[in-house]
Amino acid sequence: MESRAIKIYAPMNKKLALKVIPGHFATSNSHINLYIDLTTMKTRQSEAAEAAKVMARQYVNSTVVDTIVCLDGCEVIGAFLAHELSSAGICSMNAHQTIYIIAPEFNTNGQMIFRENNQPAVYGKHVLLLAASATTGGTLRRSLECIQYYGGLIQGISSIFSAVDEVDNITVHSIFKSKDLPDYNSYTVGACPLCDANNRLEAIVNGYGYMKL
Repeated sequence: MESRAIKIYAPMNKKLALKVIPGHFATSNSHINLYIDLTTMKTRQSEAAEAAKVMARQYVNSTVVDTIVCLDGCEVIGAFLAHELSSAGICSMNAHQTIYIIAPEFNTNGQMIFRENNQPAVYGKHVLLLAASATTGGTLRRSLECIQYYGGLIQGISSIFSAVDEVDNITVHSIFKSKDLPDYNSYTVGACPLCDANNRLEAIVNGYGYMKL
């Protein structure tokens, strides 16, 4: 798989690049023809910092962010994003005038939860949801429902890559969009032309990486 990878540079910052692998892959909500490897952007200090700078510029008109909820292992970007927002004058209502960076858990049923020690960082807080990627928006929608269940006030959604422009009438701000990728397509499981053509699935993929089949 890795030998087929190509690089796609971000329109807003040429220091950022996606590693894209063509093939036939399954996400939790769909089948896709391109796997997007976000590992280096999430784990390298320099790339995570550059990603945060781009994301922060998309919230220049926001007034309050108390908590950043990070999905898909995006905590490093989340920490840099908190710094960029604070430096840009985005205020926090937290007692210590600083932004919380937390990640949810998923129980045995796949439901997103926050433990009691983290719930105070969500309840009554202005929350920014940060994800690695979004194909159909299904995971983002469930995450929003969970944050609202715990009393969070949604301020925005940021993602490194997103194939959807909004979820539940909330704009998804992303560094890369599907138009930036060559021939990117997402299909429902029952209407996948790759399956119809008997092209076998190569891997199960999500925001954390891939598992070959």
